[in-house]
Amino acid sequence: MSGKASSSQSSISVTGSGALSHVYIQHPPLRCNIPGSRGLFCDDGNKLLLSPTSDQVFSWKTVPFNPLVGPTSDSISEGPIISIRYSLDAKFIAIQRSNHEIQFWNRETGETFSQKCSPESESILGFFWTDCHLCDIVFVKTSGLDLYAYNSESKSLHLVETKKLNVSWYVYTHESRLVLLASGMQCKTFNGFQLSSAEIVRLPRFEMVMAKADANNKPVLAAEDVYIVTVYGRIYCLQVDRVAMLLHSYRLYRDAVVQQGSLPIYSSRVAVSVVDNVLLVHQVDAKVVILYDIFADSRAPISAPLPLLLRGFPRSSISASRFSGRETESSETNIMSDHEAITYGDEWNFLVPDLICDFANKLLWKIHLDLEAISSSSSEVPSVLEFLQRRKLEASKAKQLCLGITRTIILERRPVSMVSKAIHALISSYSHSVKTGSYVKGMKSDETSASGVPHSPISGSHVSSSGGNTFGKSSRHESAARVDRVSLNRSSTLSNSDPEENASFEKSIINVSEAQVSAKLNREKSVSAEAHKAEATQSSLQSGQQEFQLTSPAISPDEMYSFVFSPVDEEMVGDPSYLVSIIVEFLHSVNLEKIKVHPNLYILTIQLLARNERYAELGLFVINKILEPSKEVAFQLLESGRQNSQTRKLGLDMLRQLGLHNDYVLLLVQDGYYLEALRYARKYRVDTVRPSLYLEAAFASNNSQHLSAVLRFFSDFIPGFRNTSEHDTYFRILNEMNSSITA
Repeated sequence: MSGKASSSQSSISVTGSGALSHVYIQHPPLRCNIPGSRGLFCDDGNKLLLSPTSDQVFSWKTVPFNPLVGPTSDSISEGPIISIRYSLDAKFIAIQRSNHEIQFWNRETGETFSQKCSPESESILGFFWTDCHLCDIVFVKTSGLDLYAYNSESKSLHLVETKKLNVSWYVYTHESRLVLLASGMQCKTFNGFQLSSAEIVRLPRFEMVMAKADANNKPVLAAEDVYIVTVYGRIYCLQVDRVAMLLHSYRLYRDAVVQQGSLPIYSSRVAVSVVDNVLLVHQVDAKVVILYDIFADSRAPISAPLPLLLRGFPRSSISASRFSGRETESSETNIMSDHEAITYGDEWNFLVPDLICDFANKLLWKIHLDLEAISSSSSEVPSVLEFLQRRKLEASKAKQLCLGITRTIILERRPVSMVSKAIHALISSYSHSVKTGSYVKGMKSDETSASGVPHSPISGSHVSSSGGNTFGKSSRHESAARVDRVSLNRSSTLSNSDPEENASFEKSIINVSEAQVSAKLNREKSVSAEAHKAEATQSSLQSGQQEFQLTSPAISPDEMYSFVFSPVDEEMVGDPSYLVSIIVEFLHSVNLEKIKVHPNLYILTIQLLARNERYAELGLFVINKILEPSKEVAFQLLESGRQNSQTRKLGLDMLRQLGLHNDYVLLLVQDGYYLEALRYARKYRVDTVRPSLYLEAAFASNNSQHLSAVLRFFSDFIPGFRNTSEHDTYFRILNEMNSSITA
């Protein structure tokens, strides 16, 4: 599937990262210019870009995208090439030679065979490999679908099932495992099949909406006007209506197809991409792209339409070479560089989800989101944080931005209600990530061979290439084994339709209007500064995890303390009441989600209140359990209570409530309440405090009766105490005290 660009080309003149754009492509592209190439073909099942010549086919991995990757190659025989794809186990190459023949190569043995259809009644529109347990490859013909399995004994395909339908054209994505077959005079009637690993699901037949230019003119829907996209694990079909200038959206379920709404378009030619679950609608003629986050129930785009930015392009070096007197030597380089500097070129094809193939110049670009630009273009901070928390591809960057934005709005003393919503967005995201197990889940970085590509061209595909199994089986047992090879972490499946969702379109996922939001860049400088500051934060977040990649931007309460509240406390001047209010809102959100908070945050709260001598309020915080009792909190109350006896008493009471008897007794002794400490120690059998501490406290009180009572206590309850040096020392001191009193 592709969306072609208009004939009027646009050359990018601004290539710095500071240019205004939310979407960009990074120079250099993947260059696939092979001498004698017969074109480029995308094999989405194996994440490959293929460039066949007369006797070879070169392949590049597109996931992970590496512009410096080198191709692998396989030998093929001469002949026309309409389409070419590797099998999912990488053992076969299939080439469509004509509208009636597909030829197969066994990569291990070099053997070939062909599968043909009847030239009189039908023709082959295309084919795709599948990991369905019933079949290995599907032929899409004008007469319907033919499902084939490979027979290892006869070394040929055998027909498993035929689905008879009239087909004008089709669209298919391996990501969704879904094929849509168009039929009818206007090609707006569709039959859909999802060939999942467990079963083949047939969707209900449905028709797409098409406006009429006039009563006598009925537009015909083209294949390039229909896109299958997967967003947040949900499968959608997007349809361009050029007459109405709308992009219609349909949610696909197992038992229903529900129209979800329409997006406005502003160009006669549009293309669609999906990057990190964000829907990108390229207005090709207008040369801008509009972003939509269809997770949120909103009719508005994420931001205003902005151009697609080209980053990292060495524009200055080209200009220098043109005026250096060596134009002949560098003419080829200049021509290629000029082509690479053009966006929305004539031969640009947008490959769902996130690639752009320049067929004319044999280039492949990958589309990226500029999260920093997106976050700085909106003043709706809670919405921005929610958006960033849903990003997975650049989870580390999203996390840095969330921390920086949160620090900024607190330092700017934004309204407490707004900051509270922002904090609640972060806490809700963290709670969800903990429940789903995605928090701090790392995955090892992709390892490639010395050449930059693994030996197998489909490394990382949904079907394992290990073992001796071929892509097809000759028995049911072999078909069942194929199910076990299929990856269980499928990105998307067709779900059962929600009865409420069928009954009402008000809960649709895509539900947009023609209203657009204007760019709000008043916070760009501050957010950028915070992003740079957060680089130090990130080094701490990833300490000791060099070989792992952060996969969740969720922020834990500990990280909120370390990277938000503690730095803000150091930078904020004046009355700390505002920061205390923010912390209270944070604690409220944490309590709602039933998440534990590190005592450091409670300690900071106590310090802030004590610093402003708000001891009465501090007491209420303790009594009402706003500050969770802990040993650390108790000791901070004791420390802050040096100037307020009531606060110190709260610390002592907390130690007793927590059952920290040794600490409680020790503090009673230090405060001079040694007799009370003795009674408490006897009651709770605290024998870890040295007797000398009690005796020293009694001696310091200059009360011989108390000293006598303490000596008698240890003599009665500690065996052998009378024979210790401590007893002798303080018994002598007691006699001296009594003698002086008598005298």
